[in-house]
Amino acid sequence: MIICMPGDAQATQQRLIAAATAEFAAHGLAGARVDRIAAAAGANKAQIYHYFGSKDQLFDTIFRKLVMDTIRALPMDPLDLPGYAARLFDRYEQQPELRRIATWRRLERGAPHPQLDRLVENNRTDIAAIAQAQKDGHLSSRFGAVELLTMVISLAAMWMSQTPELTQELQQVTRARRRLVVIDAIAAILAA
Repeated sequence: MIICMPGDAQATQQRLIAAATAEFAAHGLAGARVDRIAAAAGANKAQIYHYFGSKDQLFDTIFRKLVMDTIRALPMDPLDLPGYAARLFDRYEQQPELRRIATWRRLERGAPHPQLDRLVENNRTDIAAIAQAQKDGHLSSRFGAVELLTMVISLAAMWMSQTPELTQELQQVTRARRRLVVIDAIAAILAA
């Protein structure tokens, strides 16, 4: 009889999450294989179903964790949207699986996407904060609050969203320069 200690279960779950994050980032939800996740985690497939219910629920768990970690680590400051974009850029560079899994989610889940309530709430809070800064005269009202937030998020991720045909050329642009372009682009939009 095998007795699992509570720490063992937690460690197994963490190994499964790490292995599944890499698998989903590389192959998406449809292409990911439970047997590869289990093997990479040094676990068995039954443990995935025991801890997470299904491959889809494991994917959702990972997406939720990536989003929540990002929300907690990077609060949006409406008075420093260029700085917020730079911090998002840094996060995407340091954790490319975040953007890849978010892209797979958009592609594979279809429309409408299952909503992550905490992300919806965070977006509404950020939009309201930008709108208030505009109302107070701290930000230009040329673009609506939702438009500004969309541009900030999109520009922060633009380097990771390019076609493979452009990627080789983009590799000649240093990370520092890519980051500066994001900052300068948001500053230019705000100055308009």
